[in-house]
Amino acid sequence: MPKETPALKIKNANLPLFVLHAMTPDMDQFKQQLEAHLAKMPDFFASAPVALGLAAIADVDATPDFADLAAFMRQRGMAIAGIIGGSEQQRRAAQDCGLGLFPEARAARKVVEAEPEIVPEVAPEAEPEVVTEVLTEVAIEEAAETPPTRRPTLVIDKPVRTGQRIHAEGGDLVVLAIVNAGAELIADGDIHVYAPLRGRALAGARGDTAARIYAQCMEAELVSIAGYFQVFEDGIPAAQRSKPVQVFLDGESIKLAALGAVR
Repeated sequence: MPKETPALKIKNANLPLFVLHAMTPDMDQFKQQLEAHLAKMPDFFASAPVALGLAAIADVDATPDFADLAAFMRQRGMAIAGIIGGSEQQRRAAQDCGLGLFPEARAARKVVEAEPEIVPEVAPEAEPEVVTEVLTEVAIEEAAETPPTRRPTLVIDKPVRTGQRIHAEGGDLVVLAIVNAGAELIADGDIHVYAPLRGRALAGARGDTAARIYAQCMEAELVSIAGYFQVFEDGIPAAQRSKPVQVFLDGESIKLAALGAVR
C-alpha cells in the first residue's frame, strides 16, 4: 500500500511580530489612544501579526475584555495573535477568548518614538501611552539570548512590491532596486538600498544597536534601528529627502545624516 502523503508539517519559524504594550488597565483609554495612533499611521499594522503585551498591567487587579479588544483591533486591520506576559487570571481570560499565549521575553523592551527628532518644531502633546515594538518569533523565546549565527548577506535585485516583506535573518540586506511604499525590509544587521527607499526599513531587528540603514534615495515611510522607530508622517525632511542618507541610533534617538558624513 503506498505511503500516504503528509498533509501537514510543523516547523519553527522566524517571523516578524509586532508587540503592542498595554500601559493602562483602562481599555477605553487604550482603544482611544490606539485609534489616535492608527490615525497617524493607518497602514502601520496592516495584516501584520500583533501580540498584546501585558507586563505593565500584570499586577493590576483587572482583566481586559479580550473579546471586545480583539474585535476592535481586527476591525482596524490588526491581526491579533495572542498576549505576552500578564497575570494568571489575565492569561486564562485571553486563552478563553481563543488568543495564543506567548512566553515572556527576557530582553529589555524598547519604547517606540513616533515623533521625528530631526525636525525642529513646537513640542508636541504627550505621546499616547500606546507602545509598540518589533520582535521576531525567535526573539520572544529563550533562545533569543544566544547570539544568532552570522549569515551571508541577502541580495535582492528585483523591485520590492507594496505589501511584500523581506527579512534577512542573521545578516545584512542589500536591495538593488526600488522599495515601493507599503513594502517592508527587515534585517538583523544593516540594510543597504541602492535605489529609492519608499517603504519601511527595520535594521538590527534582534537588538543590534550598531546596525545602520543606508539609502541612495531616502523617501521612507518608517525607519527603525534595534526596535526604536521614527515615522515620517509628513515625509522626509527637505535636507535629506530623495538624497543619499544613512540612519543610525544615537542613544535612544534615531538620527539621519548625509551618506558619507563623518559621525
